Amino acid sequence: MSFSCYPLFSAALFFEFFLLSFLALLRSSDCLVNVTRGRIPRQLSVNFYAKSCPQVDQIVASVTSEQFREAPVSAPATIRLFFHDCFVEGCDASILTSTRPGSKDLAERDALDNKELAVEAFESINKAKALVESKCPGVVSCADILAIAARDFVHLTGGPYYQVKKGRWDGKISMASRVPSNIPHSNSTVNELLRLFSSKGLTLEDLVVLSGAHTIGFSHCKHFVDRLYNYKGTKQPDPAIDPRLLKALKMSCPQFGGNTDIVAPFDVTTPFSFDNAYYGNIEAKLGLLASDQALALDPRTKPLVQALAKDKQKFFLAFAAAMDKMGSIGVKKGPRQGEKRRDCSMHM
Repeated sequence: MSFSCYPLFSAALFFEFFLLSFLALLRSSDCLVNVTRGRIPRQLSVNFYAKSCPQVDQIVASVTSEQFREAPVSAPATIRLFFHDCFVEGCDASILTSTRPGSKDLAERDALDNKELAVEAFESINKAKALVESKCPGVVSCADILAIAARDFVHLTGGPYYQVKKGRWDGKISMASRVPSNIPHSNSTVNELLRLFSSKGLTLEDLVVLSGAHTIGFSHCKHFVDRLYNYKGTKQPDPAIDPRLLKALKMSCPQFGGNTDIVAPFDVTTPFSFDNAYYGNIEAKLGLLASDQALALDPRTKPLVQALAKDKQKFFLAFAAAMDKMGSIGVKKGPRQGEKRRDCSMHM
């Protein structure tokens, strides 16, 4: 699993060719949610802004719906932005701040692992924040706006709509150096993923369910090219990849000298729909990343992969609960721990 692989649609035509080619290969071979689980800090509440900014969800929704129409990549990009924010320093919008001019200490968004964060994700939050500020100045945190926007984009792509608890404050610390050890990577093993998720208070079930966010989105070749040509130094492809997918991906991603902008979909069957096809794909050895495919092979995670592949509603319920739980990681409490930024890219 990796949250570092949602790029711009800079290679849309090439991707269309890739998808059509892969689907042809497949054919040729015949082949609102109520969230109750998870420990939520007492200061988080669905009605946190009931008096101070009662229309905040609707205000943000007016921005996300328009942004989705204008730039569909905003959906996977913003969901990914929320994941990266929560896993580093907690859900406190620390990923949104820019590096201070002249500073040697880079902010989170400038970490190498965050270089592929799509600008559309930041634009979505900045637009939503500006509109919220015009209606409710100095009230709603950037962290809450990011959580709401991520939910909106899940729903806009066909996924569940769930209530977002609010009350987060924005973090005062943003350090690029803290990113690498706190986010999953495309070649992470299941053991590594379990250790990382456990350190955030998340379980094996949360790992498998949240990985389902890869039902939408795309990855650059560099994140999976070793699987195609030199898996674990064997100079051979990963045996856990379907030969038809392998052939299609090799057409897109040469071992050396390829176009660095080329992308491939995480979900090769329904890449633009938030559904449970991701799980059926990795069961069939159609996972793009090694970390995704590993979930269908490990005996600890395989049973849940199989269950979610069979039941979309089960996945939707579990995903909403897991997002709610993840959204409580490292929440800042009040002015001693946090701030309420007027501009999400700048500390107060």
